[in-house]
Amino acid sequence: MSSKGWISDTVGACVAAGIQEYVVCAGARNLELVSALADYAESGDAGEVRVFSHFDERAAGFFALGRTMENGAPCAVITTSGTAVAELLPAVVEAHYQQRPLVIVSADRPERFRGTGAPQAIEHVGIFSKYVEGCEDIAWVDTLTLFDGWSGKLPWHLNICIEENEAKARLSKVRVGEVQAQRENINMSPVFDCIKNAWKGMVVLLGGLEPEDREEVWHVLRDLGAPVLADSTSGLREALGKLVLVDGDRLLRENPPAYVLRIGEVPVGRYWRDLEELPAVQVVSISRTGYAGLSRDSQVITGDISRCMRALGEISSVGDAMDHLKLSNKRRGKVNELLESLPESEPGMVRMLSVMATMGSSLYLGNSLPIREWNDFAQSEFPYELVRANRGANGIDGQIATWLGATADEENAWGIFGDLTALYDMGAPALLDQVQCQGRMLVVINNGGGQIFSRLPSVQGMDPEVTELVTNEHEHGFESWAKMWKMDYVRVDGMEGFDFEPGDKTTVVEIIPSSRQTETFWAKFEALK
Repeated sequence: MSSKGWISDTVGACVAAGIQEYVVCAGARNLELVSALADYAESGDAGEVRVFSHFDERAAGFFALGRTMENGAPCAVITTSGTAVAELLPAVVEAHYQQRPLVIVSADRPERFRGTGAPQAIEHVGIFSKYVEGCEDIAWVDTLTLFDGWSGKLPWHLNICIEENEAKARLSKVRVGEVQAQRENINMSPVFDCIKNAWKGMVVLLGGLEPEDREEVWHVLRDLGAPVLADSTSGLREALGKLVLVDGDRLLRENPPAYVLRIGEVPVGRYWRDLEELPAVQVVSISRTGYAGLSRDSQVITGDISRCMRALGEISSVGDAMDHLKLSNKRRGKVNELLESLPESEPGMVRMLSVMATMGSSLYLGNSLPIREWNDFAQSEFPYELVRANRGANGIDGQIATWLGATADEENAWGIFGDLTALYDMGAPALLDQVQCQGRMLVVINNGGGQIFSRLPSVQGMDPEVTELVTNEHEHGFESWAKMWKMDYVRVDGMEGFDFEPGDKTTVVEIIPSSRQTETFWAKFEALK
């Protein structure tokens, strides 16, 4: 049997396992895989098989991650051998911590080349370590069962050894194993204990939620009536109204509650990290992924968030035992006044941008400063339809590619990124001709480097030369980058620059805050009481 036959069967097994979308990074080694996949996509025999392509494996991996975020279904990256496989590690790590079904299909040289130093021959097997649920090495067998034991919820690695001489190929039968569905045994008693003792002080920390979980969580939190520190990625920051704390990180640090109930992903804010040093605060988490997000003792309930909310049944209001909301309301007006007085500071421009972004069908927030400033300073009156972010490993890798994958079929999609984040992912727009671009807004907040580090107390006392190294200061602009990928471009370096509208194709909006106003803002913000 020729290698083309069994390779086609292997691709068929991938489709049979529920993988309908693929991102191809083509090369000589995976040519037969790519050809077999194209045949499946063209024939339509296996339903709609959708194929994307990109020249950069790193961006391709994050684009595929975005596809899994959008539809919950697995997406596979087909790559050639050698360092091409290693480029996928960042996306696999992120998918692992988000629990997304990102599948890697790597074409390998025959296993006899391993450890020889021959061209394009590195050790693929095990390269993703614990970050994949399984790694199948396909070589020199008569029959093979693929995806056996896969949960369908975590990353998986399929490594296919392809002979240079196809007459040597021996694989003759490929079938798909059983996907092992995970069963949940939910015990909500820690939450009931938390609610029972809420008179001692209880606050809800609301992390990222899946879209289908938001309504159930909203009803529970409205009934509970406890103060909420809500991340934008929860999709409920605006919908919960006056239950949401303003300047909550500092407020809770100054007045720690007795209990913290976390719902959803690990929260973005600083107070979550402060909990490491606050052992007296009892923490209960309800998490889809099961990660505690803390190294200290806490209780974690792992399961489907909607199901967990329903398991609570009818709950009584616990209110605000420590007057956190009253303290928050006092700060609300002061923060608004500060934003209005310094409109061209970075937080001031984020506030204005947040008003304009309500025009979009969805919002993606890049890691580091943008997501934090959005949580703290974005408008809170009008909900956004859908908010996404990569909050598994919290890195700035592949952010634009993830956004493009998650919004591939959406018009009027908005993505907000920092300048270093954009520089990390400058090749991602090669995918633009394969996605919906009508009204797409790619916003880059350019503050000349990683200014989030300049605000750290440990950095502020350093010599200017060291600070420059830590913050990666630069003077790069993004107009030429926009031109390179045939995107429209708008520069905003003052409030009058916010007079722009989405167009027929992707628009890069480069926002340049006033460094002077930004410095003044943070000095006054830290002094607020």
